[in-house]
Amino acid sequence: MPADVLVIGAGVVGAATAWYAARSGHSVTVVDRGPVAGGTTGAGEGNILVSDKPPGAELDLALLSSGLWRDLAVEVGGFEFDPKGGLVVAATPPGYEALVSLASSQSGAGVETVVVPAGELAEHEPHLTPSLAGGVLYPGDAQVQPMLAAARLLRAARARGATVRTGVEVTGFLRSGDRVVGVRTSAGDLPAGAVVNAAGTWGGDIASLAGVDVPVLPRRGFILVTEPLPRLVRHKVFAAEYVANVASDDADLQTSPVVEGTESGTILIGASRERVGYDRTLSVRVLRALAAQAVALFPVLADVKVIRTYRGFRPYCPDHLPVIGPDPRAPGLFHACGHEGAGIGLAAATGRLIAQLLGEEPPSLDLAPFRPERFGPVVAP
Repeated sequence: MPADVLVIGAGVVGAATAWYAARSGHSVTVVDRGPVAGGTTGAGEGNILVSDKPPGAELDLALLSSGLWRDLAVEVGGFEFDPKGGLVVAATPPGYEALVSLASSQSGAGVETVVVPAGELAEHEPHLTPSLAGGVLYPGDAQVQPMLAAARLLRAARARGATVRTGVEVTGFLRSGDRVVGVRTSAGDLPAGAVVNAAGTWGGDIASLAGVDVPVLPRRGFILVTEPLPRLVRHKVFAAEYVANVASDDADLQTSPVVEGTESGTILIGASRERVGYDRTLSVRVLRALAAQAVALFPVLADVKVIRTYRGFRPYCPDHLPVIGPDPRAPGLFHACGHEGAGIGLAAATGRLIAQLLGEEPPSLDLAPFRPERFGPVVAP
């Protein structure tokens, strides 16, 4: 019996899509060539952020998703939801003024912001360097354990009748005329009423199998993990440069300090971005830069041991917006990919919106800025 919905990708976006679709009464199958959360999700920090987005379509999506994650923490749970808030800091007076200006515009879009002068930063983060010019606190920022989030959402979807098949690689699409009616896989053909491309960094490769262009590119990033410590860092703390790096089109290496504690006591240190294809080479140069920037922000970390590092690929789109919605170039195919470093945070809204479209409900958000066909015509299948 064909599934109503077949989701390609068992990362957090695919898991959220499966959960919302199954909760809406659809029969759902999820396939992934690797394990659950084996791609970008497993290499993420689990951030649910509104702080790093200026007013516009992505911020609207983030605000919707932030509320949905809070609902999921109650309805599904088990994924270490931590509403700890974010603190963005500036090293110079001009940087601080720019932060305050951004916060003012975000407040007008519905984001809760608290301007923090330099003399008050220690009240929020006692171990910050005292040389900073000031910052902005974002109480709405949160964090989840990303692998647990994907696993728990898929388990909840299975409880609603969904099927999850790992180790199954999609190799092509089934068609009835122009319409997509399923996928070809390493385990045989799987017919479906609709197919959702939630393949993360590999979303462009999946789209090309259907003969459409969705230019998702890998952007490599590294994370350092410290030994478990008492809770030295209360929030997600990052420098103002991080916001600029997120929005940058530069392919070269960019680093900016991002430091946050976790419930287990470890501290996560990032963030780096560079476009090097799928090169997974460990870069000591990048790790040293991240460590030095973290110590400059939190001098107390100078003698703390790093116990491991990991890296992954963020699914980058040229216009920095994800791809969400039906693809008119391949009827029956929906996309839910290209979220770059915001995939964890935007997953809940993305899954909910796709489920609404599948159920022919009015979506909770205008999806025009995220439409798949904005990138161009059909390519040769």
